[in-house]
Amino acid sequence: MPELPEVETVRRGLNRLVKGATIASIDVFWPKIINNDVESFKQRLKQQTIEKVDRRGKYLLFRFSNGLTMVSHLRMEGKYNVAPRGQEQTKHTHVVFHLTDDRDLLYNDTRKFGRMTLVPTGEENTVGGLKKMGPEPVADQLTVAYMTTIFSKSKKMIKPLLLDQSKIAGIGNIYADETLWMSKIHPMRPANSLTEEEIASLRQSIIDEMAMAIKGHGTTVHSFSTAFGEAGQFQNQLHVYGREGEPCERCGTLIEKIKVAQRGTHFCPHEQRL
Repeated sequence: MPELPEVETVRRGLNRLVKGATIASIDVFWPKIINNDVESFKQRLKQQTIEKVDRRGKYLLFRFSNGLTMVSHLRMEGKYNVAPRGQEQTKHTHVVFHLTDDRDLLYNDTRKFGRMTLVPTGEENTVGGLKKMGPEPVADQLTVAYMTTIFSKSKKMIKPLLLDQSKIAGIGNIYADETLWMSKIHPMRPANSLTEEEIASLRQSIIDEMAMAIKGHGTTVHSFSTAFGEAGQFQNQLHVYGREGEPCERCGTLIEKIKVAQRGTHFCPHEQRL
């Protein structure tokens, strides 16, 4: 699943490609992707201009000129790309926004898990996971005081707590493993066992890693691509994720992979002791 850096990369690409574009019509080939009535969805967006694309956590927020916002979650395999009108579509193209400038904004999804929901702008927080989403992993929102409070109240292992979007927005499997390695914290440590120094270190690792991953245009492990159809570059800078059996960059101990809360988890058994 694309995590925050990947979704932010897509958002920036979409703003370069379709900000200011107007929708002439929409084709929907897999109705389950639309959480609204499909015909109403199509009619309400007809002749509307995409004013900008925002992001909250792993959700894209398309802002339209008529005061509506389309909340889009890419889930596992969702992708947006722009093509000239009439370019042949694939069997995985499920929604096509025909633009008035003879281009198409295509939504492709091999697993059909992605969802789009149209709501009045300002009411995005009524949609699914946005209702109780935690702060963004940036310095002015993710504070040591906040993290200390939520960690002190939880006996949950730190890895699944980091994946809980109601606690911190946007962190997924890749960046949870990376930031725990950077902070030398075992993924199975109970959250309430972390010291204030460890919490401060983890917070800074999260903020730094997310910023670096965005700068690197996200991580492509399986199929992520940007709105320009390009792979991310940050997979070349991962320290631990996907490197089981390779030596730890800090101590040379072989990286191990275990299951934590049903998720494949990479760590250094020497640097990250339980």
